[in-house]
This record gives sequence, structure tokens and C-alpha cells, in this order.
Amino acid sequence: MSPHAVPLTPTRSNGSGNNMNGHVSQTNGHRASRQAVPSSHLQRFPDSEVQDLVCVGFGPASLAIAVALHDAIDKGDAALGTSTPKVRFLERQQQFAWHAGMLLPGAKMQITFIKDMATFRDPRSEFTFLNYLHENGRLVSFTNLGTFLPQRIEYEDYMRWCAEHFEEVVEYGQDVTSVDVSRTNPQTGAAEEFKVTSTDQTTGRQTTTRAKHVVIAAGGRPSIPKQIPANHPRVIHSSQYATHIDQIFPPGQGPRSVAVIGGGQSAAECFHNIHSRYPGCKSNLIIRGAALKPSDDSPFVNEIFDPERVDDIWAQDPVLRAEAIARDKATNYGVVRIELLEEIYTAMYTQRILYDSEDDWPQRILNHRTIDNVEELPGSGKAPLRLHIRNETSTFSAAKKPTHETLDVDLVVVASGYVRNAHEEMLRNVRHLMPGGDQDSEKRWSVNRNYKVQTADGAVAPDAGLWLQGCNEKTHGLSDSLLSILAVRGGEMVENIFGSEQQADYGAVAEVQ
Repeated sequence: MSPHAVPLTPTRSNGSGNNMNGHVSQTNGHRASRQAVPSSHLQRFPDSEVQDLVCVGFGPASLAIAVALHDAIDKGDAALGTSTPKVRFLERQQQFAWHAGMLLPGAKMQITFIKDMATFRDPRSEFTFLNYLHENGRLVSFTNLGTFLPQRIEYEDYMRWCAEHFEEVVEYGQDVTSVDVSRTNPQTGAAEEFKVTSTDQTTGRQTTTRAKHVVIAAGGRPSIPKQIPANHPRVIHSSQYATHIDQIFPPGQGPRSVAVIGGGQSAAECFHNIHSRYPGCKSNLIIRGAALKPSDDSPFVNEIFDPERVDDIWAQDPVLRAEAIARDKATNYGVVRIELLEEIYTAMYTQRILYDSEDDWPQRILNHRTIDNVEELPGSGKAPLRLHIRNETSTFSAAKKPTHETLDVDLVVVASGYVRNAHEEMLRNVRHLMPGGDQDSEKRWSVNRNYKVQTADGAVAPDAGLWLQGCNEKTHGLSDSLLSILAVRGGEMVENIFGSEQQADYGAVAEVQ
């Protein structure tokens, strides 16, 4: 998990309606009971009506839009074009859950709670993290902790608390399959409405929702290197770690050996957790580099995540922008918080005291290694997977040649990040709206500074549009898929879509990654 990551998209269990009877939420053994949660200013309109906005995904990005829209209505914002927006959110998962697979004991957030769903946009909003603490009777106790970094389970509970306000307009368990043009202007041919097709994951029933605007904020999907079998029952992505590992290994049947692949925060957290979860199990962290590296969250460097920096990043020459993003990768990718590094090093130093040979260590970091392929082993009583590994340690000595080794394990945890291209498949039926049409099958969707998808002149009516969230890192900077700018960006999206004056598309067109 990256220091500022936004994770796989969250959720709810049953269609519409608010639970006003003392909601109790549960995630991985963590329970948070609270009093009745009030509804928001967003009200549900009949399914047959054309919605002003449909958001695909109800993770942090869409939640920030919902909160910003509620706040705008609450303040009676004169710039808001309507006081009764018709909004619907479609979420693939069955209930709201943010990074459920990484809610590990003691894990903390890696950004300040001030970067919540509202504070940077309006610190007086009822959806700030501080008001959440107040409403749940923990404000004074949290203050006594003396930290800006809450536990991850608490921040997930905060976002769930926010999401509960909007249950009336959220449909969970809806897997969106496509976006199509629903209606065009008979004179101009411009698309005036879109239809979003989704499948209920429980019943298999397919439904369509019509809308003038569609925001795709589907989050990231686990990235599994091609050398590793993606669908093997003993291979999981780090995003599934806490939710799946106990299903794979029931009580009393823990793994004997586990390999974690990756050098970032998520890999380090899983590697560090295995020993306490399964005493006696050998855990191996396989990394390409020489050592785990600390994340750079120093004050001046951290300014790259300030909301106002998005304008500067967008305005840069594309070549210079790509170079700058590459230089700043150490703030977010393939790096680990220094506090965790120190804990891991202390644990491994203790092994030097307790064991004569490094081969006997319960925890080992195998550096300068890459996976060539993974072999499934037949027969009972053996580890089910054999990793074929290229050991390049010798290339840094006189030998200059890599060696090959094998490692037999009961489980492989892949912490290799995410791909953020779900919108490409969802928008496959509207590629004719692209500038120049859809002759080039390899052409990617492009967005402007306001996150609106670029379409051919006159192809879409001025009061309609397609929008992308969380997949624009190459054009909007490293903060695009993270929590840092969500409060401000949510407000911008509300102005762009619901402002009484349509926001002009500005800035040169930029291609989405």
C-alpha cells in the first residue's frame, strides 16, 4: 500500500434506504457501534428518471464528490445550478470497505487526518474527521494520542461513517459493464444522455441507469506479474491479505512457508505480519533491489501533494512532467515508512542472536531477486508452489553472473501495485465520440484539466459529459490516485457538473495512462 493510496473501491449490502436504528458496522473483527446516522441532502429519485450524475464506484473519490455536493446544498451555494440534484452511485462490492485486505493490527495511516473528505475544502463541514470523532465520542481520547496519524481501521471506519449518510443514493453489488449513448439531439447529433449498464452480483439481473453525466471512479485493480499464476488458490494480491489468508488456512492449518513479492509498504506490512499471525512459519520477502527503502515524506517534498500543485503539474511540458513524476516516485511507490523499517530490522537483528545460521531464520529478505516462473508441485505433504528465482547478487561481485535457485512455499503474496484502466473497457461502446473517431483501437481516452473526457467537437452536448477520477497520474500528478486532494477535487467536480454556469474545458488535451 502506498503512503497516500486510495485503494480498491468500497461498498454497501442492500439497495437503498437508511438504517436509522443504531447502525453497527463490522470489518475483520473490528466493530464500531454508533447512534443513528442522519441522511444527507442527497435524495433518491425514481430509477426511471434521467439522473444528473451517475458515479461508477463508491470509493473515496466518489465519496468526496457526495460530501462536497451535500455541503454545497447545505450552504445554499448560489453557484449550484440545482438544490435537488439527481445522483446515483453504483458500487461493485457488497458493502463499504476501504483497503479491507490491509487492515492489519496496529497499521497506521501515512497521511495526516486533516486530508480527510472535507477539511481542505471546508473545515466547517460536518464530514471532517474531527467531527466524526466528536460524533462517536472519541475526540478527547484521540487528542491524548498526540498524533496526526490515526490507525487505518479508524480511518476506514470514518469513511464508512461518511458513506452511511448517502445510503439512499448508493447501489451496492452492481458491476458496471458498459456506458453507452442513450439519447442524441435530433438536430445536432450530440449525445445528451448516457446509459450505464450494470449487473447485480447477487441476482444476475441487468439494469440500466440513464444520466447526463457519468463519472468513472472505479479504483485500481490488482496487478499480478505475468510470471505468476493470477488465479491460483495459493496466490493472493496484498489487497486480499487480511480478508483471504484465514480462508486459505483455517485454524491449526497455518502455512509453513510464505513468499511475499515486492519492496513497498504493502509488501513490508504483510511480511512483518506473517510471523505474529503464524508463529513458526517462515516468511521470505523477495525484492529486486539491494534493500528496502524509506519513503520521503519530508515537508518540502510533501508539497507535491498540495491541491494547488495540480495546476502547476498540468501546465508542465509533458516530457518535463514525466521526469518530475519519476523523480518523486520515492514518495509513494516501492518505499516503506521508516518506523516499519526499524521494526523489521529490530526483529531480524534478534534472529542473529537466536540462530546460528541465517538459513534457520523465520524471516528473511532475499534481495537482488526476480521471479522467472512459478511451478505447481504435485503430491500431498509438499508445499504446493515452487518459485524459480533469478539471484543476481553475484553480479555485484567478481562472478558477474546471476545464479538460479528455487523456493517451495505454501502461499505467495504479490504486492505489485494496481492497474487503473477499468474505464477503457467500460467506455468501449462510446469510442466513436473520441476526437477523430475510433479508427485507432490502441488510442487511449484523454481528459482535460477538469477531468472531463475529451470528445470530438460537437459530439457531446455542453450540459452532458464523461469524467474520469483516479486514473490521471500522468497528467495530474502523483496525488491523482491518492487521498491527499480528494476534498478539494470533490468540490471542483461539483462545480464542473452542477455549477449554474457550465465550466469551460480548459488546458491542452492530455492522454490518460
